[in-house]
Amino acid sequence: MKRSTRKLSLYGMLLALSIVLGYVESMIPIPLGIPGVKLGIPNIVTVIALYSIGALPAFLITLLRILLISASFGNGVTFLYSLSGFLLSFSGMLFLKKIGGFSRVSVSIAGGVLHNIGQIFSAVLLLRSSALFSYLPVLLLAGVLSGGVIGLLAGLVTERLGKNLLDK
Repeated sequence: MKRSTRKLSLYGMLLALSIVLGYVESMIPIPLGIPGVKLGIPNIVTVIALYSIGALPAFLITLLRILLISASFGNGVTFLYSLSGFLLSFSGMLFLKKIGGFSRVSVSIAGGVLHNIGQIFSAVLLLRSSALFSYLPVLLLAGVLSGGVIGLLAGLVTERLGKNLLDK
């Protein structure tokens, strides 16, 4: 198989996997009392892609996932929240990965925390209510926990798949 065809197939599989994980995640209730809180399961694909195929493909795959999931299961507001969280999260993860010295788990934790910060700021701006900042402590803890688990899972998956599937 030609290298370009192989890459396109891999990107398509990662996008499809992230969409399926997003759908599965939407069926898992999170009893934190904060609307819209999710585990971030599709971000396993984002972290795998960032470390295995590079920043640009990881960015595009995740952006497409957000667009497709929002169009299929959400609305404009969920799109804005997801997009703002993603942009801040991905920027932070990319920065930490580029400067080095941080493990995949640490980078993923930063991504989880920054994602929640981005979403809270967009909600505060959209709803014009600074009272939403009161959710931040719970969301920061959730970001640390889910980011840690996502980083661990992404590392395990990458080890199992190895260079055969995920080479650049």
